[in-house]
Order: sequence, then structure tokens, then C-alpha cells
Amino acid sequence: MGGQASSVILGRPNYPERIFARISRSVTVAAMTESAGLMIEQRDHIMVIHLDDGKANALSFQLIAAINDAITEAEEDDEIRGIVLHGRPGRFSGGFDLGVMFADDFTAIVNLVADGGALVRRLYGASVPIVAACTGHALAAGALMLLGCDVRVGADIPAKIGLNEVAIKMVLPDWAMTIADVRLSKRHLQRSIVNARITTPAEAVDVGFLDEVVAQDALLERAVELAAEMGATLDPIAYAGTIDAFRGETLATMDAQVAAARASVT
Repeated sequence: MGGQASSVILGRPNYPERIFARISRSVTVAAMTESAGLMIEQRDHIMVIHLDDGKANALSFQLIAAINDAITEAEEDDEIRGIVLHGRPGRFSGGFDLGVMFADDFTAIVNLVADGGALVRRLYGASVPIVAACTGHALAAGALMLLGCDVRVGADIPAKIGLNEVAIKMVLPDWAMTIADVRLSKRHLQRSIVNARITTPAEAVDVGFLDEVVAQDALLERAVELAAEMGATLDPIAYAGTIDAFRGETLATMDAQVAAARASVT
């Protein structure tokens, strides 16, 4: 950074402009996300996104936007080489905000589900590796978020993981069918979707929602370790190019499905 001009504006520290821009974005993201139930921590080159609304970690419009903002922050910062998406104790996410889903506003319901689909697609298409630290229950949209992450580590505790939509009188949206088809074991696909089978974290490894389970007190450290390992060994440009090549068709399909859902209420 030597030789690059710096300035002092409105009493800000004497940082180079590009560094101040990064700090400004970080402060803005933190300020925007605190009320949405999200906090951001940086561990060396890994961004940890902590989800904790004190309840079920339901996906609201605000929380979805906050997660998206955090991913954007990570992708724009060359120092960040991986992301960990970490739930609160006992809860990764219980799914969409039921205050919206069971209200009498069809447009809001469709838009919330579409926002969720765009988020899962964003996770699956991110230009940096993402590791899910599944701290407990992951149902419906919570389970779908797991499917969007590169690697999924679960706490070995009594918890429910799966797609329970049929059991709660809902049909999985098209984008959810698409991501489930490419990430879940073919042996378990029918029971997971059609029969709304819910599993324990250990069983979820065979189904395809998780890749491994560890002791609860080792979960976050293991997730950070895996993200750091990928960040250190995977070339960023090759990784992004491989995402386009290997996942591009699925991502394009999800984009179209989300767009079609939004168009249905406009």
C-alpha cells in the first residue's frame, strides 16, 4: 500500500481510500444486520455469519437481505477466502417467517419464498466457499440453506433436519425441487420430498443434508477449519470458474424459477 494517497475526511482515520471503503462497508453491514438477527465475525481469512434471532432463526425479508449483504461483503473483500454460516444453539433455521407464511397476503408469501430461493441460489453460486455449521434443527427453508452450502457440518445432538412442507400443507417451490435433486442422495429423494421425512443429524449425512457430524462444542471450530482449508488450497479464480462450469445449469434453472414466481404476482 506504500505510496498510495490517503486523506482525512470528517475526522475519519488516515486510511487509504480503498481500505476505508472496506471498513465502511463492514460497519454498514454490521449496523444493518444486528436488528435482523445476524452478527458478523472475522476469523483470519474466514467470515463467520452468526444467525441468532433468539427464537427459531426464521427467514424473514430482513434476515435474508442481511445474509445477502454479508455474502456480498465477503465476495468483494480479497482478504476473505471462505464463509461459515452458523446458527444459534439448538437452531440452525426453522424455515420461513410464519408471520408472513400464515398471513393473508399472497403476494408477500410468494415474494418471501422467492427471496429465499434467491438466497439458496446465492449460497450455491457464491464465488467463495461456504460451510454451514448446523447447530440444531434445520427444517424447510433451513434445510434448503444447507443444500446451498459447499460443506455442511452438524452438531451431534437430538435435532430435526428435513423438508417438512408436505406435512404442513405446503408444496415445495420449483427452485427447491431443483436444488434438492442435485444435492440429496437419489436413494432418499422421494422420502425426503414426497414423504416429508425428518431425520437426525447423523441420519442426515446419508440423506445428503449434511457431510459430517461432530460434538456440539467442536462444531464452530470444525466449520472454520474446513472453510480455512478450502480457502488456503483452492485457487479463487479456478473456484469461481468451476462454480460456473459445474453448477451453472442448476443456477440458471433456479434463476428462471425464482423469476417466474415473482412474475406470478406482478
